[in-house]
Order: sequence, then C-alpha cells, then structure tokens
Amino acid sequence: MKPGAEFFTELGGGADPALIREAGDLAATLLVRGVRESDDSDMAERVVRLAETEGLETLAQVWAGAPADTLAGALWRLYVLRSWVHGSPRLAAREFDAGRQRAQVARVVAGVAEPPGPDELRAMVDEVLRGIGADFAMTLMRAAAFARIIATGRAALGVGDAAHSGGTPPGEVGRMLTLAEQLETAGLLELRAELV
Repeated sequence: MKPGAEFFTELGGGADPALIREAGDLAATLLVRGVRESDDSDMAERVVRLAETEGLETLAQVWAGAPADTLAGALWRLYVLRSWVHGSPRLAAREFDAGRQRAQVARVVAGVAEPPGPDELRAMVDEVLRGIGADFAMTLMRAAAFARIIATGRAALGVGDAAHSGGTPPGEVGRMLTLAEQLETAGLLELRAELV
C-alpha cells in the first residue's frame, strides 16, 4: 500500500473507531517505515503531498486522536504544522523572524534559509517532511525546533495583544510550545527505537 490517491479509501464513514485507529496506526507505520525501505524515488514526494491528495480531514479521521508519542500522533502533528505553514506563510514567516533571534540553537536545527520569507518556510517544512523516510528522528527534531521558534516569535510579538498579534488568538504561544515539546519527545523516542 502506497501513500497517494485513495490511500485511505477503506475507511468509510460510520466505521468502528477501533478499526479506524488500527488502520491509522498501520498507515503511519507503512508511511514511516515503508518509505525508508522503498526504492520508489517518487515516494518521498507522495508522502509530502499526502495531506493535499487525501485531505487533512481524512488524515484527522485516522490520526488526530493518536497520542503524541506514537507514529500516528507524530505524523498528524507534522501534517498539521505543514498545513499551517502552507495556509499562512506570511504569518509563519513573521512569527519565525520574530523568534529566530531569541532561539539561536533551534534556528540552526530547523535549517531555514535566511532571510526566512514565506517561500523559504514552505520549502523548509516540505524538506522536513521529505526526511520521514530517511531519518524520522531528525525530521521530528527539526519540526520541533521550528515550532519552538514560532512559539518564541509569538511571545515576542505579544500574542494576545491586538495591536501586535495580527489577530493571533490568545493561547497560541502555549499550543505551539506544546507542539514543539511533543515533536521533540517523539524524536527522542524514535532515536531509542521506541516510537510505535
């Protein structure tokens, strides 16, 4: 089974939640472990575009409820982060720029080109996802560093202050920091071969 069109067609509406969860876990394992073992050069691109081809709603149906310290949960968080960057690239660039001077180590790990404009951030987040098959632990660590920089940037911009936040709802700093911590924990579990 390969990611791409109709990857989740077996998961129709009204299905047993336990079966959906099991199928989601299997799909996550195939994506992460199968890409690494595949000789298909287009596989990485299909993984990067999975949310576009299948729809984030479909991925949410199978992965959104997965704990953060599982393959499925980690993948869900990666795709949500990618979708946010692609959906709000200017906001992402502004928040990243505000955070990069305050989170120097994370900036280096994230690996974003300088200056970090909208196009550079979209390219970076796609590059991170391409690493799923090569080094999933590094993929998670890079995404965690990126999310930490965004959280730092949101704090620096005074998120919650209407004059500075650009409409970012209160609590977004904490949510992005939580996402960073979850991705980092998943990356550490992957390094120990304990992420399942």
